[in-house]
Amino acid sequence: MTVVVEVPEELSARVPVEQRGPGLDRDSVRLLVSRGTVVSHHAFVELPGLLRAGDLLVVNTSPTLAAAVGGWIGHARVVVHFSTRGDDGRWAVELRDPDRRGTTRARAGAHAGTEVRLVGGARLVLEEPLSARGERLWWARVPGDVLGVLREHGRAIRYAYTERDQPLSAYQTVFALPSPDGAGSAEMPSAGRPFTARTVVELVRRGVQFAPVTLHTGVASAEAHEPPYPERFAVPEASARLIGAVRAGGGRVIAVGTTAVRAVESAAGADGAVRARAGWTDLVVTPERGVRVVDGLLTGLHEPEASHLLMLEAVAGRAAIDRGYEEALRGRYLWHEFGDVHLVLPE
Repeated sequence: MTVVVEVPEELSARVPVEQRGPGLDRDSVRLLVSRGTVVSHHAFVELPGLLRAGDLLVVNTSPTLAAAVGGWIGHARVVVHFSTRGDDGRWAVELRDPDRRGTTRARAGAHAGTEVRLVGGARLVLEEPLSARGERLWWARVPGDVLGVLREHGRAIRYAYTERDQPLSAYQTVFALPSPDGAGSAEMPSAGRPFTARTVVELVRRGVQFAPVTLHTGVASAEAHEPPYPERFAVPEASARLIGAVRAGGGRVIAVGTTAVRAVESAAGADGAVRARAGWTDLVVTPERGVRVVDGLLTGLHEPEASHLLMLEAVAGRAAIDRGYEEALRGRYLWHEFGDVHLVLPE
């Protein structure tokens, strides 16, 4: 893999675009478009004109949870990032230390049996690491209504490159829908953030369709670039049928975000047919595995961790991604969840 990116601090999007000046909305971000190694520069509001009638956007409807909750281990303050609820009622969590900027940093030294007192009086106990790969995420037993704790005492997860806490609404996309069981994503499916109602209406007017899927994403890490952990997903029957119809009719299937890629590719058989499916996915999309369904991808600009780059390379090829990242830096695009976006289309 040839992409090596050092993102200058000033290119981190520190606040949502709508807070950067008067008259700006979520769709005021910039849009980098890659067709193979040919790159062009646009505003996101131009997206409807860059797609074709018959194209299909696969969008993630997972809502973002207020997944960060303060607490204490003994007298030491900690912040708990709630990642994923397991089938046995336990939660995968990450313990982090508060810093002096209102954000957090990785915490070392967790061990089984560690008890955390949460704001509001609830307690959790670490039981075992989520994976043999490391001890960043732990399965924890949390008696009581965890979602109630998040609603009452939680806030959106944010990292040190952002300027200040934002209301949870800043982390919800226009596609977010409440889950029947209250589940959601620990971190925003951020590729969908620039869409506004007017953008969606204009896309529909031009003949672009939408296929909703759900993937509840767990916590990433600002320090460790690990392969993604298993996550809950669902591809409904109507979306599976629509994807099949679009592909049969010659339209392009374009995923809005890497979470949408993971969901729809997890529902695809070896023959490339997408079927309704729900459950857990441990799929890691790599160039060796390839993509069976997705023709293009709309994604944010993120510091290139291995699994993210492997997925991009699987969709577009290494040369295209090298060129796109080079142009994003040269053009001084803004990075991270409040930043600009990159549309990768077939040549």
